[in-house]
Amino acid sequence: MALRYSDCMTVRQTLPLLWLLSDLRNDAGLERALADIPRGSGFVFRHYHLSGAHRRGRFDTLADVARSHGHTVVLAGNEAGSGEWGADGFYGAQRSDRTGLWLATAHDADEIRAAEEGRADGVFLSPVFPTASHPGAPTLGVDAFRKLATRTSVPVIALGGMTQDRAAQLQWPRWGAIDGLASANAA
Repeated sequence: MALRYSDCMTVRQTLPLLWLLSDLRNDAGLERALADIPRGSGFVFRHYHLSGAHRRGRFDTLADVARSHGHTVVLAGNEAGSGEWGADGFYGAQRSDRTGLWLATAHDADEIRAAEEGRADGVFLSPVFPTASHPGAPTLGVDAFRKLATRTSVPVIALGGMTQDRAAQLQWPRWGAIDGLASANAA
């Protein structure tokens, strides 16, 4: 039996509708993007290109900016624990021993099912549209995305080539972006 949204979330937690994900491509614009997106949005710190003290330092800087605007801060990567970094949760394909929100990643029905079974608090379903992260990769498109997203009780966040215009085309309340919210070429 599928979990219900309220089974995964505490009373005080709500899952933001808009999510900004960090990447080397959008690093230069992140402080401004975090200030510009609506208060109470979400921020996923990926920055896989950094390691050690550089990664931790950049996380601390961006987490401070995000929190000053009321954003939820989620950590991606293999760090020992999101709580140790002061993150509100973690991002990845599988639940770990980390605390807080778990935002799973999925590309198909099997991965969504795994997120349900693992009690994910939300799932990033991608790629909806062509994306710079995975050039030439197959995409879900509007119809396949909606078919998958409406068959789960776990809140789904659209990802992959998302912009405000594409979110409107998709007619889906939750979405996230890398380039579509923070890159120099974002509209």
